[in-house]
Amino acid sequence: MRQLDVAELTKVIKKMCIEANINLATDVTTSLESYEKTEASPVGKEILKDLIENVHIAHERQMPICQDTGMAVIFLEMGQEVHWINGSVEDAINEGVRQGYTEGFLRKSVVGDPLRRVNTKDNTPAIIHYQITTGDQVKITFAPKGFGSENMSRTKMLTPSAGRAGVVDFVVETVSLAGPNPCPPIVVGVGIGGTLEKAAQIAKRALTREIGSRNPDAYYENLEDELLEKINALGIGPQGLGGTTTALDVHVEVFPTHIAGLPVVVNINCHASRHISAIL
Repeated sequence: MRQLDVAELTKVIKKMCIEANINLATDVTTSLESYEKTEASPVGKEILKDLIENVHIAHERQMPICQDTGMAVIFLEMGQEVHWINGSVEDAINEGVRQGYTEGFLRKSVVGDPLRRVNTKDNTPAIIHYQITTGDQVKITFAPKGFGSENMSRTKMLTPSAGRAGVVDFVVETVSLAGPNPCPPIVVGVGIGGTLEKAAQIAKRALTREIGSRNPDAYYENLEDELLEKINALGIGPQGLGGTTTALDVHVEVFPTHIAGLPVVVNINCHASRHISAIL
């Protein structure tokens, strides 16, 4: 049994909050640069150049990539041989978010109640997804989620007879309806199966995958490629001003489901698809 002090978790979360909001992950930057070379629209090409320049400025000046520094979403994969000491894991995570957003001068966007809407003033509480794994390591994935793109996400309980074609139509329709609102080029996370909440969870998790990675199942790898091609054929383009780059990538995750259902969730990320991981 390995003992870990929750203070170590707080320390890492604090650092990740600041790092993810200032330094865009290499996979995202590389993808933007790649699409800038192939973008057919002159306006779209210039916009992509501006987005890339913004990434570099944020890094050089150590400033947030976007004014919306997001709601803190954390995936915590905890080895079952880990024993936490000196406090609560959940409290330690929220303390890390509190310190990161306060000391990093990041915008605090969380309201403590969805209807009465009083700001918590420290961007807590975080959205935390726990998973128990084997071994004695802890993997933390942090993804600050801006709501311009979050608001464009949709769910649909398809009938099983809708099949693959129904899923494709729904995903493409969702992106089409979103138009310029999620600040394209976007990253699209698709969760298929499970129950309503499971489909949403795996769609969110899909957004933390590296751009360019593919589902290990060849069937779903093919589905990701098909969806990416159809979405980029919509012509929405960078920032919605037309072009061939509407999405940087599409990631599909699946889970077994009931014989009577086919839940599908589309979760969208803006071009600043922020994610960072660390291991304790």
